[in-house]
Amino acid sequence: MQESEEGLAPQPESPEPAWRVLMPSPLGPLGLVLTGSIVTRVLIDPPDGERSSYCSLNDLDGSDLLDEVCGRFAEYFAGARRKLEVDFDLCACGLEPFARRVLRETAKIPYGKTRTYRDVAEGAGRPEAYRQVLAVLAENLLPILIPCHRVVANRTGIGSYVAGCERKLWLLKMEEEGLESD
Repeated sequence: MQESEEGLAPQPESPEPAWRVLMPSPLGPLGLVLTGSIVTRVLIDPPDGERSSYCSLNDLDGSDLLDEVCGRFAEYFAGARRKLEVDFDLCACGLEPFARRVLRETAKIPYGKTRTYRDVAEGAGRPEAYRQVLAVLAENLLPILIPCHRVVANRTGIGSYVAGCERKLWLLKMEEEGLESD
C-alpha cells in the first residue's frame, strides 16, 4: 500500500489494469472487460457509442492471457469447448445476495440443457421468486460465462435474453447440435 501525502492513512495501490477487448463472435462483437486475469463483464454486441471504449483484439500485441480467454470463447462458439473455464468475479458486480445465488445456480446448468425460471428460483432457495430470477438474468453482466441463455420460461417457451431472443435461440441450437454430435 502507498501512504497518503499526509502520511497518516494508507491509500490502496493502483488497481490491476483493466482490459477492454472487442472480439468477433457469431453473435456479433463481444466486449470483454478483464481486471487482471478476471473477467468482470461480457457485453454482446455493444452499442456503437460504447464500442470505441474497447480495443479490437486484432489491434493488440500478443497477450497470453487475452489469447487464452478469447481462444476459449472462439472454441466454445465453434462447438469445440463446452466449458469456458474462465475466471470471473460476481462480487465485483455489486449484486444482492439473492442475485448472486441466482447467478451461481444458473452457472451450474450443464451445456446443452435448460432449466426454467422456477427451477432456478428453487435452486436459489426462493421458489416463489421466479419473476425475480427473470429480472436478475435480464441484468446478467456475464452472459455466456453465466449461461442465462439456458434458462427458459417453461418447457415450451424460451423466455427473454440479455442479447435478444434470436441470439438465445442460436446459442441453444448450437449447444443442442454439439450434444447430438457425440
